[in-house]
Amino acid sequence: MLAVVAAVLFGLALLFQLLGVSLEVIGPSVLTTAGLLCVALYFAGVGSRSLSTRRTRR
Repeated sequence: MLAVVAAVLFGLALLFQLLGVSLEVIGPSVLTTAGLLCVALYFAGVGSRSLSTRRTRR
């Protein structure tokens, strides 16, 4: 999920940069930084399912 969010943020940053759009606070560099943060969290395993969950049979 975080990888998809990162891809969307990178796409928005690219569009902002190509079109020359910059809001007061949100610009291409902020979106790129947020995308890199999402990629780092994805690689760190944040938000991934735990494979060690135990299920009991009844």
